[in-house]
Amino acid sequence: MFNETLSTKMWKRFVQEGVIDSSRINKRITESWIRCKNRYVDPYRGIGRDILTGEAFERQKHRHQELLDVTRPHVEKMSTFIEDTGMIAILIDPDGYVLSMKGKKPILQYAGDINFVEGVRWTEDEVGTNAIGTAIHAKEPILVTGTEHYSMASHKWSCSAAPIHDDEGRLAGILDISCPVEQSHPNMLAIVSSIAYTVEQEWNRRREQDELELIRCTWEIAETSQPVVFLNQKQQVIFANKTVRQKMSSWSGKCDYQNLLREYEYAERKRTPVYSRRHGRLLGYCVQLGDTAMNVRYSMSLPASFPNIRFQGETGTSKAFLRVLKQIERIAQSSMNVCIRGESGTGKELVARAIHENSPQRSGPFVAVNCGAIPKDLIESELFGYAEGAFTGSRRHGYKGKLQQAHGGTLFLDEIGEIPHQMQVALLRVLQERKVVPIGSTSEIPVHIRVIAATHRDIARLVQEGKFREDLYYRLHVFPLYVPPLRERKEDIPHLIRYYCRKNKLELPVISSVMPQLLEYDWPGNIRELFNMLDRLSVCEEEDIPYVLQELFHTGAKGKASPAAPVVTTTSDSKTNSSIQRTVRAGKMTYREEIEKQSIIQALQKTNGSASAAAGLLGIPRSTFYRKLQKYNL
Repeated sequence: MFNETLSTKMWKRFVQEGVIDSSRINKRITESWIRCKNRYVDPYRGIGRDILTGEAFERQKHRHQELLDVTRPHVEKMSTFIEDTGMIAILIDPDGYVLSMKGKKPILQYAGDINFVEGVRWTEDEVGTNAIGTAIHAKEPILVTGTEHYSMASHKWSCSAAPIHDDEGRLAGILDISCPVEQSHPNMLAIVSSIAYTVEQEWNRRREQDELELIRCTWEIAETSQPVVFLNQKQQVIFANKTVRQKMSSWSGKCDYQNLLREYEYAERKRTPVYSRRHGRLLGYCVQLGDTAMNVRYSMSLPASFPNIRFQGETGTSKAFLRVLKQIERIAQSSMNVCIRGESGTGKELVARAIHENSPQRSGPFVAVNCGAIPKDLIESELFGYAEGAFTGSRRHGYKGKLQQAHGGTLFLDEIGEIPHQMQVALLRVLQERKVVPIGSTSEIPVHIRVIAATHRDIARLVQEGKFREDLYYRLHVFPLYVPPLRERKEDIPHLIRYYCRKNKLELPVISSVMPQLLEYDWPGNIRELFNMLDRLSVCEEEDIPYVLQELFHTGAKGKASPAAPVVTTTSDSKTNSSIQRTVRAGKMTYREEIEKQSIIQALQKTNGSASAAAGLLGIPRSTFYRKLQKYNL
């Protein structure tokens, strides 16, 4: 009783005054208390707030299914002892989320009083010093009992936790045994550490079994003249067929894959995932290789009639884009103005650059201007420039506008449909007279430029509506060039994926298995959407990739909605819809933004205010979700 009272006094003194007698408290507890105070953790609460439920919780468990599978049998062996002693056995992932809790119903209900439940995030940042969160931070076993917990809500608990490491020594999870202080067992920490060690040994044994199964899969591959290797999940070559081995100076049974590619000038042609027949999870990959020179020839195996032009991006082989390239070849040698029409994300600027780089003006500058991104009151100075002292805040020696900067080369006016009406008159005069008068100057400066305009809008319709000058339209629309959307050139998708992955050194073996779905999808965001999807997959954990692709393929009507669009819960609440309409009419935010805000509010309501769970429900990262909360002042 004396020790408990003393400890309570020490805790109170620290949380109230910041004073701690480190000689009388475990070093790890002291360090944790200081971290909690520096991070403004509330010592008077400590109830779980970040709780995953429903589909978000199922996804989290799926990500760590191997941890659950390896640990479950060893925890079940101790289940009788754990239940008889009034304890709870808890498995936690490296992010601090409780994946499973085993114990009798009364003790689970007692834990539920402080939201210590499955799906809760139990870290130091959430609930202060505790065995789980502190073990995650220290990566070593620890016992935290009574008032050693930083937050009052856990003062009635005694908890022992030990980390579980995978075969590469990385933190795979935490195993914890908790119980009320009065039921604590003197060997709790030893018990949980012993189980964690056994789980680690089992993890290593399973990895060895997986590698043996992967090696057995190589027996099914006949020796062919094509170079083939098998990789384990560590990207190590565990098998190389005869064609590869003959090229190598020695074969020790295992080598680094990237070193193999560099040393023997191989390039990856195709990667196929290999799954276990025992448990269904990924074992490794079967990789078909080709010589670097062969890959160059492969990427350039184009029709004999293919235009001989320079193009910075990936051309593909589709007839739709082949027509564009042939038009580029024809018009590049002339000096006529070009108007490029195409949806957003189709690569209009790349087409404009190709026209410039294959033209007589290619030694001159290529100056791009996004007319839709420049404020209307600045676009005149941006295009025409200004003289020294033209207005307050102007640069000391004036500014050379984009029209002058493009002299001797090409001026690319993207989103020309957004240019203000008064600027259309000034631009028309420049195109007619080929002279520029900067703001605040009376001197005319000759400019020799080729103008390439681009838009995703119907300029002819804007002319009919009086929003775009007809005379300027005919000046720019000398040669109309249509860039097809990705849905009209789907046979180019594999080429675009290969190009982008090589350019950015991305390894995405899952792509080959989902190529049919990628070819079926209509890509409303076009090439930009495709590349964004590849970037997103490159930072996803392998277990999350199926969910990312599922979100892509099932957002709205097939191919009609962007995967980036917010997930909106369907509701028949007319008040919500009318509120959105009123807000939009008032000009406070766009219709899309208001829908996004309402979807966030609904997600928070469904998850009882849990930001993490709401982010999971909407299918977006927590960091993105928090930024949106700040954006909408929620």
